[in-house]
Amino acid sequence: MSKLVGAHVSASGGVENAPLNAKEIGATAFALFTKNQRQWVAKPLTEENISLFKENCESAGYGPQQILPHDSYLINLGNPDPEALEKSMAAFLDEMQRCEQLGLDRLNFHPGGHLNKMGESECLTQIAESINTTLDQSNGVIAVIENTAGQGSHLGHTFEQIASIIHQVKDKSRIGVCIDTCHAFTAGYDLRTRDGFEETFAKFGKLIGFEFLKGMHLNDSKKELGSRVDRHHSLGKGFIGIDLFKWIMKDPRFDNIPMVLETPDDSIWADEIKLLNSFI
Repeated sequence: MSKLVGAHVSASGGVENAPLNAKEIGATAFALFTKNQRQWVAKPLTEENISLFKENCESAGYGPQQILPHDSYLINLGNPDPEALEKSMAAFLDEMQRCEQLGLDRLNFHPGGHLNKMGESECLTQIAESINTTLDQSNGVIAVIENTAGQGSHLGHTFEQIASIIHQVKDKSRIGVCIDTCHAFTAGYDLRTRDGFEETFAKFGKLIGFEFLKGMHLNDSKKELGSRVDRHHSLGKGFIGIDLFKWIMKDPRFDNIPMVLETPDDSIWADEIKLLNSFI
């Protein structure tokens, strides 16, 4: 297999449509939302949704290691308000269980933030505790922390913060990381130069470890280095530039994980996938 490249495709009309939409753009990996990402509660997946999703994945040749579902943007596993935290944890568990039903083995999520109402380390501990509770109530699905741009009070924008969460998660076999290139760049990791790339991923290897890398989001950035603003751009059109994506595609450390475009122009996803594959 080696490099698995795709995009975050639409699941409009039912989750079973996502693998078909991925196939259409020549993707060997894909991401999807298993429910509306801007709502707390969604109706359960039907038996038909589940069986059609599995059938469509099988016929299109997608296994669980090629699929990176993403949870709702509303969830904050570090919320300092007990009632709001409970709501987030219930929603997170629901998302994990949906992945279980669909036969998926990982769920990508943003760790959350302290809303300026608690300390950073306290919040990181709260996030880890929320993950521990959810893992106890679910089976087989890996909770995949996405690094953030560090907007507002969001945590997870440094490798140290992510390492702190992982350290406090009891079942290390069910925790992982997804690196978003745009978020890393706007959080202050300079991915524009070869030296910056090597330094960033040496740090990642040392602080977190490549055994935890379960996916990537390949995005250029509309905002400058260290701006702490999350605005994706099409590959090669933003402040990062195209070289980073060439280095990633040639690097065996990024083999066999879903690498997903979340670039803003979905009409060129098929071209961006071809471009990425041409770098191998």
